[in-house]
This record gives sequence, structure tokens and C-alpha cells, in this order.
Amino acid sequence: MGCGLQPDGDSGVEDSFQDLNTGEVRAMNEAIGMIETKGLVAAVHASDAALKAANVTLVKQLNIGAAYITTIIKGDVGSVRAAVDAGAAAASQSGELVCAHLIPRPEASLLESVL
Repeated sequence: MGCGLQPDGDSGVEDSFQDLNTGEVRAMNEAIGMIETKGLVAAVHASDAALKAANVTLVKQLNIGAAYITTIIKGDVGSVRAAVDAGAAAASQSGELVCAHLIPRPEASLLESVL
């Protein structure tokens, strides 16, 4: 009980746990991916490639300013990894890739603040 998680057999999701602090049931293989680009064309190209590469969901695109745009996707870890790699490659071809990153099993409070 030290980690605050317990197995939850009723969720219908394989490898899921219930957070004892919040009561939320989360899949253990959930991940978010971020692709930051400079320029709208690169952001659109990266998003298109990422969504076509794997079974992921586009969460949002953040306009940071000075033409920097961060695209956030979510899905299972393997799918998000493939999508981020594809999106980063596409952004590099059509514009400027600033950064691409994957966060496996993100903390619930991080998800609330970002999503």
C-alpha cells in the first residue's frame, strides 16, 4: 500500500490500477506525447503523420508564441512512441522540429493540468 495504488479487477481494462488517493482508475500503459515545432505547416504535417501512424488521439495544440506550436497526443505507450517518431520525422521534413518527447504513465495531476 506504500505506492497508493491497488489492482482493480472491475474496470474492464487490462493492467489498470485504482489510485487510492483520487479513486481514479487508470490504464498502466497510458502515455502522452508532445511534438513541438516552429511554424504552423510543420505542426500540421507532424500531427497528420502522428495520427496516421498509430491509434492515438490528438488532445490539443498549444500556440506557445513566436511561431512555436506544441502538439499533444495520447494513447497506449507503444502507439504514442510510434506516433511521436512519425510526427517528429514529418516535422523535420517540412519545417523545424524543436523537441519531441514521450511520457509513459503520466501522473494524474499532470494530465489534469496539461489536458
